Amino acid sequence: MTASNLPITTISHLIPQKAPFVMVDTLVDFSETKVVSSLKILDTNIFVENGVFLEPGLVENMAQTVALHTGYDYFLKGEQAPTGYIGSIKKVTVNKLPKLNETITTEAQILHEFMGVTMVTVKAFNSNNEEIASGEMKTVIAS
Repeated sequence: MTASNLPITTISHLIPQKAPFVMVDTLVDFSETKVVSSLKILDTNIFVENGVFLEPGLVENMAQTVALHTGYDYFLKGEQAPTGYIGSIKKVTVNKLPKLNETITTEAQILHEFMGVTMVTVKAFNSNNEEIASGEMKTVIAS
């Protein structure tokens, strides 16, 4: 299954997070095994400090990118997006913190998806296409 009409900038119905805790603003690309999101770093973001987007924001951005994959998949099936949570995070590396007004792009590769548990590798890139963060996550759909 692939998506059409991308990018999508109205995504609030696709993720369970609500403002001010939304760390993705655009669905850029989608397939069964991959999702790409973007986020413009604004001064209203709760993880911006001294003009820099902090590490917890990057990790939440990566997790919400995975949630966006699940939410859009359910949307395409005509079902409501489920609520989920981070089951585990490992091997997170932050190489560089993005600055205010920069747009980051985050790509998650779905490694395994079984009974509501999704294993992914995630990479975030800055506006210069430099890899600024990466990691592995397991997300779980709440039952």
